[in-house]
Amino acid sequence: MHIIETYFECGGFDHRFLQGGISVYLWNLSTEFARQGHRVSVVTPAHGRLDDLRRDYDVETLDYRDTYELPLVLDPGTWGERFPAEVRIPLTTTAHRVRLEGVDLYFLSNELLDELPDRFYPPYDSKGRDLVFFKPLAYQVDTIRFVRERLRDGRALLHAHEPYYHYLMPAAFRDDPDMLVVSTVQSNMPITKKVHRPKVERLLDLLGAPVALPPEDEDPDRPPTGAEAVMSAYQQRTHLHYEYGPGHVRVYDLVADHADLIDFLSPGHLEFYTGFADTPFEQLFTGHPVRDAVRRNAHKAFVGGCAIGDRWTGGRPPADDRAAVLSSLGLDPALPTFFHNARYAVHHKGQTELFRAVDRVLSEGLAANFVLRCLTDGGIGDPYVNDVVTRHRGRIHLECERVEEERIVAYAAASDFCLFPSKFEMDTFLIAQGEAMAMGAVPIATAQLGMAHFGHTCDPLDGPGAATATGFAVNRSFAEDDALLVDALARRIREAVALLRDRPGDHRRLRSNAIARARRFTWENVARRHTEAFTALWEGRRPAPGIELPLRHGWFDLLPPEAYETHRDAVAAAAARLGDADVYGRCRPVDAAAARALFDAAWERADFARCAAVAGGDRELRDRLAGRCAVEDGRIVYRLPHAERVELVEPGPPGPGRRGVTVRPLERSAPGEFTGPLPPAGRDAPQGDRDVHLLVTLASGRCAWDGVRRG
Repeated sequence: MHIIETYFECGGFDHRFLQGGISVYLWNLSTEFARQGHRVSVVTPAHGRLDDLRRDYDVETLDYRDTYELPLVLDPGTWGERFPAEVRIPLTTTAHRVRLEGVDLYFLSNELLDELPDRFYPPYDSKGRDLVFFKPLAYQVDTIRFVRERLRDGRALLHAHEPYYHYLMPAAFRDDPDMLVVSTVQSNMPITKKVHRPKVERLLDLLGAPVALPPEDEDPDRPPTGAEAVMSAYQQRTHLHYEYGPGHVRVYDLVADHADLIDFLSPGHLEFYTGFADTPFEQLFTGHPVRDAVRRNAHKAFVGGCAIGDRWTGGRPPADDRAAVLSSLGLDPALPTFFHNARYAVHHKGQTELFRAVDRVLSEGLAANFVLRCLTDGGIGDPYVNDVVTRHRGRIHLECERVEEERIVAYAAASDFCLFPSKFEMDTFLIAQGEAMAMGAVPIATAQLGMAHFGHTCDPLDGPGAATATGFAVNRSFAEDDALLVDALARRIREAVALLRDRPGDHRRLRSNAIARARRFTWENVARRHTEAFTALWEGRRPAPGIELPLRHGWFDLLPPEAYETHRDAVAAAAARLGDADVYGRCRPVDAAAARALFDAAWERADFARCAAVAGGDRELRDRLAGRCAVEDGRIVYRLPHAERVELVEPGPPGPGRRGVTVRPLERSAPGEFTGPLPPAGRDAPQGDRDVHLLVTLASGRCAWDGVRRG
């Protein structure tokens, strides 16, 4: 096959020409494809670095010169009166080829693509202020034009990465019978992310691909209900969904509807992006139009996977001198050692909670070392972080600068455990955790679906799955400065130290499991999974919808009528798991025992609408449901045995151009009981909204919405 890889940066062949992990991913995958005998082309901007490339590589300038004007229809709500409604940027694009390890790398250069040679990506604050913000859009247009002109010498498969950076490409090649398009969802960017609709329409017209865009989501005659408005406004805190005004189109719809396949980095990554289960966004997603795009394209999805570099997975772990490594950092080699390695992103990487947990256990007297790498070019200015490091000198080594990989390998090999409390499901594979595990560091990490492939979510000691467990899990987190995550991390750190002291054999088992699990993730395996999916597509075998996905995600309305006969047991089991009495009743009698089992399943998930649907005439179940939340003497009393946190989420105050919310935690007054004053209906509440909105976090980590009437 001719496989064309493309992304906004593809400098993974040389650390001087890369900015992020996608670049490394793309290069490793491309070289594996080439080793398998495929023709591989990579198309990417030159980012003004052609002279740097020429110093170390043989750069061939092609006889390609594309002169045109890039039309940009600007969103007046963002670009205001300082810019006209449409600007036209004159561009002359040239192409330059470097051949490495069997791969042809094509670097495109023009007046816009050569901007920002040091950082590549436009800063977010350029939006609405500087047209350099549209550099990634110019990359899309130039790539499409170059591929059509120079790489169309037969059938090809375009493998594009990260929807925001290629949303025009599937539509542009939709009607080309010789160009297949596979879209990789590389991160967990909000699935509801939108772009300016007139801008997209204008560019697709320029590219000769005037596809019909999906209709607008919002119905101006039906404003959001109170619960919808509050849930939507709350999502600004979860990084899972943002609100947009009229005149926008969703990126995911553009990609999913027109791509031939949709690629994900891990099974959990795909699972999360399909249903957003157990998150504060799940209930809103269930009624959101983007869910229709997910459902109608779900059969296109596959897991191509991701991998860890050969430096980490090849051969035996290094026999580095632990004593020398830790002593060089001012730490005591005799103490249990914990390792963290990530860019400095306090919310994404859970580093606020990490420093709070480390501060807590060390202040309590725990004897342990912490090697914490938080990569940032500007250093860490947070006074609290610097105070923690100062107060616990000799127990914490904090490092922010870029260092050679061998040094990071030595840190991981000298550590007993690694800490990765990532949040908001933003990590879709987390290579750094796999690297540390490959060196023998037992993981303590959040149970994010996108990281579950690392095997730390099983019971590590005496429960089910202990034989294959690799480490310790803490619940997922969708809150900033999450006290529950701090508590869980501190508890797990203490348990890890006790394990090393009291059960060294179990630590050796977890270490061995961690090494074996991490070393499965090779680029050879990733390339094989991709080529299996690509080959089927190449040969005309396209995926077809089945019943597995509807059963897994509770999309019972998508089941064909015959499924209730041909797959009766599977449908009944799925309905029982979710507490759906209507669907269960189409497969099995809903007698008293079944009704109670269905109620209990819904109750455990805090799905109180389904509890109400099944309670029927059972007085005990109705009383149990009604008794969970009451208003007594102007105070809310919320009782749910398996709740860990209950928060009042009230409308307002709004932010610039957006609805806002105020979050007030109820006080835990007893196990499973939470109380707080009933707030008055605020002026920011939607008209007619008499509900008090509650976000409940369960012991399992699941988040669910609930509410109570004011009276």
